[in-house]
Amino acid sequence: MEASVFPDNPVYEAFVNKFKRKLTTDDCYTPPEIYTAVAGWACEEYGIDPGSIVRPFYPGGDYENFPYPDGCVVLDNPPFSILSKICEFYLEREIPFFLFAPALTSLSSRRIVMRMNHILCDARIVYENGAVVQTGFVTSFGGDIIIQTAPELHKRILGAMNQLKTSKRRDLPKYDYPDHIMTAAIMNRYASHGIDMKIRRSDCVFIPALDAQREQKKAIFGGGLLLSDQAAAMRAAAEFRTAGESSAAAVKWPLSPRELEIVKKLGGSDK
Repeated sequence: MEASVFPDNPVYEAFVNKFKRKLTTDDCYTPPEIYTAVAGWACEEYGIDPGSIVRPFYPGGDYENFPYPDGCVVLDNPPFSILSKICEFYLEREIPFFLFAPALTSLSSRRIVMRMNHILCDARIVYENGAVVQTGFVTSFGGDIIIQTAPELHKRILGAMNQLKTSKRRDLPKYDYPDHIMTAAIMNRYASHGIDMKIRRSDCVFIPALDAQREQKKAIFGGGLLLSDQAAAMRAAAEFRTAGESSAAAVKWPLSPRELEIVKKLGGSDK
């Protein structure tokens, strides 16, 4: 058995981590539907010209050296960890802004809290990275208003979220995995059918995607386990008990020769 096959091996873990982009709480990329709903409300509420909007916050962007044209308005979702610094930057330069913000801590910037408006609308936004954030907004608009609710903005964001959920449910691809693959979704289905199943550490290895999926830039949603022959037989029996059937429209993913070699090393003995 090759130790480098397994993710709990320190050498393997260090090797894999070199290729992983480190995500932070600032990796909250806004779904276009949500941004459109927010921008539409802000433009109507404050008379903002949509053509004047700029978005300096993007991967690799530098908001401090961004070329802000005269008359522009910053309407974007900035990194929350430096939100106070960003707002102070715009206030000092008199650049008007309307920014996404963490709702529950939006009043925590002591130096500038009285210099901007804080909009609360009970928006639990699901961002592109899957993070669910109770979101509010901070803005230079609003005159002498320091904090306000925005029921209409709440409705628009909620409507966009519902539209997004419906669209994702409709567009979610159906995958048919071989018996040697286990996912959380599959285990959930077995649990709902009363099947008691346990997969041992020696009978599996974590994989984020099958080789066949990588070629098409796809992945196993939530990650999966590559199973030994013994564990795969358990899964096959469970599929029979649940009358699991492959959909004709489902994408069928095979195991690659490399993955079949890994299977041979699982289960405690070489084949």
